[in-house]
Amino acid sequence: MSKTITKSSHSLDEEQQRKLKRAKKAALAGFLGGALEYYDFFIYATAASLIFSKIFFPSGDATIALLASCATFGVAYIARPFGAVFFGHLGDKLGRKATLVMTLVLMGSATFLIGVLPDFSTVGYWAPALLVILRLMQGLSAGAETAGASALSTEEAPEGRRGFFASFAMSGISFGIVLASLAFLPVAAMEESARLAWGWRIPFWLSLLVLVAAYLVRRSLDEPEVFEEKQEDDSTLKLPFIKMITTHPAQFIQVALMSFQVVTNTFMQSFGLAYAVSVGIPAATMLWVSIAGNIIAIVSQPFFARLSDIFGRKKVFIAGVLGSGVMIFVYFMTISTGNLAMIFISSMLITAGTYAASNSVYPAWFSELFNVKVRYSGMAIGLQIGILCAGFTPMLATALVGGMTANWGPAAWIVAASSILAVIGALWARETSKTDLRELGNPVSLGQRRDSF
Repeated sequence: MSKTITKSSHSLDEEQQRKLKRAKKAALAGFLGGALEYYDFFIYATAASLIFSKIFFPSGDATIALLASCATFGVAYIARPFGAVFFGHLGDKLGRKATLVMTLVLMGSATFLIGVLPDFSTVGYWAPALLVILRLMQGLSAGAETAGASALSTEEAPEGRRGFFASFAMSGISFGIVLASLAFLPVAAMEESARLAWGWRIPFWLSLLVLVAAYLVRRSLDEPEVFEEKQEDDSTLKLPFIKMITTHPAQFIQVALMSFQVVTNTFMQSFGLAYAVSVGIPAATMLWVSIAGNIIAIVSQPFFARLSDIFGRKKVFIAGVLGSGVMIFVYFMTISTGNLAMIFISSMLITAGTYAASNSVYPAWFSELFNVKVRYSGMAIGLQIGILCAGFTPMLATALVGGMTANWGPAAWIVAASSILAVIGALWARETSKTDLRELGNPVSLGQRRDSF
């Protein structure tokens, strides 16, 4: 009898170890995918702020050229919802793994090709046109990358630790921003002629290294067991997006509202950099500011996510969003004064503190709000609604500030308003940290008929 119990206990331990190994691999895949996505996006944001207005557009009014450059940054956000619909459909129909490999290759290829584009002096208006096309390709990929990685990590995570494991996609994003900043440091130190001629291209070419590493891990993934169960009983849906809208309309709107929390990061990485340079702070200094905050965020985000596993998603998310909405005023004020010590401190308090708190929670929380059969579509599309608006807020802030270095108020208020929208969505949404994996998004728990699925 005791031997039987020992054998059974041993088998249970092996099963737990097997699941933990799968969870770790899914978290690593999410980390590397997030690193590639935001390495690519951040080098684009940096280049759009410092380079593209000078080489891809006609010479003339510098403010108009910068607005046009910021607009190319924003067009990717138009493509993101389409990528969310298309790849979300594939992810819910065909599986998480194959879809995530596709989004990875699309992002990496588009980024590398941006690095070989001819400039305006060579091909005229073809230069910005080709830039926009490749930026749209980046947007299609990004529209589903984070959602897919988050869904996969959430579904593979051990019970009670979904927030922690899913948060590694966000730590990967911080790591990608660090890599992008480090890649641009030597570029920022170049003489302007060399930087504009060829130096800016190097960070785009280097994205191939991250792409290869992420691809090798991602191709070895397994499909989550909870998803395979749905495929085995032939209960996957023909049109997951349509079913998601009809069965989870409230959850869709909640995610869309909460996704406005990303406006904080978008402003700091794009508008904040351009604004700092306009008041005389060297670009290299601001890159070091970003590096410092994001290095700490790599560690702090899993910590905050673990707190959400213990105390609940809602408390940690709302505290982070409100903190960011307040701290952004301090951040822009310190930039306007040129106080480097305070710029570093305020940036780190947001990047590794308040923003890290809300950002680390959403991969698990947004995924948990949807049933497994519409999870990829629901999170991907809902997330992109807020992100679409976020993509154009730097351009709006640039227009409102109007080149007046003392007029940073409109930028801060845009972030504050976005934070309020995110809090409204969070207060409305259900707490899901203690809900069993197979009950997440259950139509019955949402007050709907079970046969609606």
